[in-house]
Amino acid sequence: MSTLSVDGVTIAYDDEGSAAASVLVLVHGHPFDRSMWRPQVERFAAGGWRVIVPDLRGYGETTVIPGKTPLETFARDIIGLLDRLGVESFVLGGLSMGGQIAMEIHRQVPERIRGLLLADTAPWAETEDGRRSRNALADRLLDEGIRPYAEEVLPKMVAPATIERLPAVAEHVLGMMLGTSPEGAAAALRGRAERPDYVESLAGAAAPVLIVVGGEDEYTPVEDARRMHELIPNSALVVIDGAGHMPNLERPAEFDDALRALLDVVSEEA
Repeated sequence: MSTLSVDGVTIAYDDEGSAAASVLVLVHGHPFDRSMWRPQVERFAAGGWRVIVPDLRGYGETTVIPGKTPLETFARDIIGLLDRLGVESFVLGGLSMGGQIAMEIHRQVPERIRGLLLADTAPWAETEDGRRSRNALADRLLDEGIRPYAEEVLPKMVAPATIERLPAVAEHVLGMMLGTSPEGAAAALRGRAERPDYVESLAGAAAPVLIVVGGEDEYTPVEDARRMHELIPNSALVVIDGAGHMPNLERPAEFDDALRALLDVVSEEA
């Protein structure tokens, strides 16, 4: 693990692979940390890429800032980290909330992004019901702590069959959730309650876009991924059967094959 200070926030991150290699940046979702990308870090760092995975503010080993953290703040943190590391252009990926942060980074600095992975996420602005729900959940986390919520949503974060077939994956996912600061998670929820619409910026994406979704994802169903695919001209869609909201951990071989195809396209265009 390494750390750097960006705008007064100490960001923890892993940076693996050759410093001279092309860069892949992966952004974790809520309520997780950078360890959710460990299978991808190992595979792609060994495969010739420099892979950078940060802990978002409020999560993992990065500084917790209570209150409200908008997606644009998360995005500025990551852009600032990459600036400090001297990274100008990169392939960017994110899952769930991490995918929305990736969309915000793309909105801010599209010229720096060589390829975009959007996994189990959606580009539409939050609905009124969604705003109420996210703020209510933030209140609940501050009142109850993270454990009741984490145990409740585990069968939605990973497919029930995954819990039976791959208990170590389920334990990892639960462990990440239990290790998350309620204050950090609540701040992110309040920020996401105000998220904007990214359809217009994505529709104009110049870089190739890969959309991945678990076939059994209850949070971002396959139909949402298909709609997003139709909205983004330069996109490909991969549905990973048997996976829930975290196909990179539930079905890492299939997920990595899809990501490898994107990286191959990016390399061919270089």
